[in-house]
Amino acid sequence: MTAHASAVPVPPAARPGSVLGRLTRTELRLFVREKAGPAFAIALPLALLTVFGNIPYYHRHRIGGSTLLELYVPILASFVLATLSFNWVPAAMAGYREKGVLRRLRTTPVGPARVLAAQLLVSLATAAVAVAAVLLVARLSFGVPLPRQAAGYLAGLVLAALALMAIGLFVAAVSPNGRVANAVGATLFYVMMFSAGLFLPIAAMPPLLRHISRAAPLGAAAQALTDATQGHWPHALQLLTLAGYAVVFGAAAVRSFRWE
Repeated sequence: MTAHASAVPVPPAARPGSVLGRLTRTELRLFVREKAGPAFAIALPLALLTVFGNIPYYHRHRIGGSTLLELYVPILASFVLATLSFNWVPAAMAGYREKGVLRRLRTTPVGPARVLAAQLLVSLATAAVAVAAVLLVARLSFGVPLPRQAAGYLAGLVLAALALMAIGLFVAAVSPNGRVANAVGATLFYVMMFSAGLFLPIAAMPPLLRHISRAAPLGAAAQALTDATQGHWPHALQLLTLAGYAVVFGAAAVRSFRWE
């Protein structure tokens, strides 16, 4: 997925909140105009859900008391976060730096930090819409129960988003250009999706692979969402794992980020 090439227009000087709001709306328009972002983040998980939901085996086969389809819904929620964090954020930020957008904004009252904040707000809002769509379609079309522990699900989702976005920003920070960011992000995406159980549910993995997957950020996210879906508060180790990734990679991204 390529970052949008259009430069971010600089809004006139105004209150900080107003400037951030205008930048966020601009980023949202660019994100929608690019089409690939919404397609991958929203349409693709819904397409996968539709495919899985129309295969009888996913309704009949059970692992640990849950059908395969019920196990795949939290994985598809993780898929949304991974798509935005690894395929969109790194390429967009590295592309802005490569094209000199961040350097130019650094000399204005707007500042590049607000561009980062706007990008993250758009990504988080898109993730919220996409995850809600996955949950509603799964419930209304295929009878998959909504998360029974709503507060735990929200906590796991927020921590997962923070952890994965931090990793995405770190990739953007160390990538010399958009092409490298795209390549690294795509590699991370497929590796992380395996750890989340997209190709083989975590519950069906051999014990060693299961432990390794749960230590990975997306594996911890998928397991936390699965626990909350089944009515349990996510295990503290999963939440601490996600918080640890968010802190470590967030700090590393801030420390190594280059504006030009």
